[in-house]
Amino acid sequence: MKRLFAIVLFVSFFTNCEDVIDVDLNTAEPRLVIDASINWFKNTAGNEQNIRLSLTAPFFDETVPPANGATVQITDSNNNSYDFVEDGLTGIYRNNSFVPIIDETYTLTVVYEGETYSGTETLKSVVPIDFVEQENEGGFSGEDIELKAFYTDPANVENYYFFEFISDVAVVPSLDVYEDRFTDGNQIFGFYTEEDLESGDIVTIRNYGISERFYEFMFILLQQGGEDDGGPFETQPATVRGNCINTTNPDNFPFGYFRLSEVDEFIYTVE
Repeated sequence: MKRLFAIVLFVSFFTNCEDVIDVDLNTAEPRLVIDASINWFKNTAGNEQNIRLSLTAPFFDETVPPANGATVQITDSNNNSYDFVEDGLTGIYRNNSFVPIIDETYTLTVVYEGETYSGTETLKSVVPIDFVEQENEGGFSGEDIELKAFYTDPANVENYYFFEFISDVAVVPSLDVYEDRFTDGNQIFGFYTEEDLESGDIVTIRNYGISERFYEFMFILLQQGGEDDGGPFETQPATVRGNCINTTNPDNFPFGYFRLSEVDEFIYTVE
């Protein structure tokens, strides 16, 4: 009996003790983060566009600081320029007169805190989503709903695709990239599954036309962020740089990417 009392006392003591541990993490000077995604949705004018500028922050910070007071401009190969003006102090810079042209090359210029950042990219087209196929016996359990968004890849043309699946079930969108190296000219699909998906749920499916360089950029990011990564013997993730550079001070390079895409959107209601 005394032994049982001692065990209970021991467990009770250690389960009720909580120590607050302060972890000192290395900090660095904030870097500019450029989220310049110019999306031209099919059957729209594509004139309203926005660019988000923010700063890196310590790991445990709950807010992302905006980069205020920047000068943001996009120019095309014919020297047409589009100024993006900040909306209040949000770090979101807007333009409502942008002219998207497939295969046109655009240059982004950002001036922030006395330094100039620049990136160049081409606006890529995308084929429409043909249809969506639903499978109700997917996943490891055989009970998950799976969606396949089919599209027909143009023959004899090098294409790269960026798929985004958005639903109210998942906290963050499901992202993936595809290339047509082994599927050129065929009907193929973007894939999505979510164990909590149910009949009546709405899934927004977007297919973006992207460049080879953005495909490689996202491929690396998605690999580093995958669920199977991060084991004890895995190579530590490296800094993945986008296509924007700091022309004033190259060592103070930015994060993010300047991308221009035609987008096809398909709204699907789960059956």
